[in-house]
Amino acid sequence: MIFAIIFILLLLLEVAYFGVAKRFNIVDYPVGRSSHATATLRGGGIVILFGAWLYAAFFGSDYCWFLLGLTLVGTVSFIDDLRPQSIALRLVAQSIGMSLLLYQLEAFITIPCWILLIALIIGVGILNAFNFMDGINGITGSYSLAVIAPLVYLNISDNFIPMPYLYVTALSLIVFCLFNFRNRALCFVGDVGSISIAFILVFAIGLLMLHTGNYSYIVFIAVYGVDSVMTIIHRIMLHENIGQPHRKHAYQLMANELKINHLHISLMYMVLQLAISFGLIFSNINPYLYLGITIILLSLAYILFMKKYYHLHNEYP
Repeated sequence: MIFAIIFILLLLLEVAYFGVAKRFNIVDYPVGRSSHATATLRGGGIVILFGAWLYAAFFGSDYCWFLLGLTLVGTVSFIDDLRPQSIALRLVAQSIGMSLLLYQLEAFITIPCWILLIALIIGVGILNAFNFMDGINGITGSYSLAVIAPLVYLNISDNFIPMPYLYVTALSLIVFCLFNFRNRALCFVGDVGSISIAFILVFAIGLLMLHTGNYSYIVFIAVYGVDSVMTIIHRIMLHENIGQPHRKHAYQLMANELKINHLHISLMYMVLQLAISFGLIFSNINPYLYLGITIILLSLAYILFMKKYYHLHNEYP
């Protein structure tokens, strides 16, 4: 009953946000580099932030520092959706938020400073990877559900995080998908949604890794990670400014040049990540060997795909 109430509240809050977005023209208008053709409400992913607050309201929270960090990065990201902010401001907010997340994980007590710095950089990188990968209908919601699914499965036996935390996050994503996982989306996730869900997933995976001592669980976000890193390397090789928007991700080439349906691409990323994640859980391979093989295979697949289809790519303003 509690989860049904939360679902209804999330649905009502999302619809209410649509009214606010229309009133204040929080709209994403298509430009040359866009993968959509019609004006669409931006920032629908704020429902993910609402979900985190509702979880704390209904279940209480021992994760006050985490929630504070999430609220910070989510708020700054929403402001960026309203009016573009400087990269420096966003990175500072994300670094502070990630520091609060690490503090919540008690990493400052158990982990050496130099490893903490690496963890901070990787954490901020993951937030931005999720932001970069949000470019077509359905991809952020479906992929994030693919990350949550193995976490729920492992939590049944390992109990590394309160299960309602994962359930409420999943409900937030489902509500968002109702309006976004469509051929013609009613809203986009916005920076507020992509950054917020990445922050939540990093926290959950971080708890799992610290609970088990197994850091190979980073493979739960391997598909996004490899696509993002390989695209950055590709753009550096092309002597491009990696801070500028572009359409060079593999999924963008599929959607724009190969004209593959957005939802089919989103489902492909979702299914691939699910297969990789549960492959780790059920295989008898050394988990770090599995992680290494996964990264190599995904990287090779990216390179072969680009070699075959990148010549179709057109530059967009």
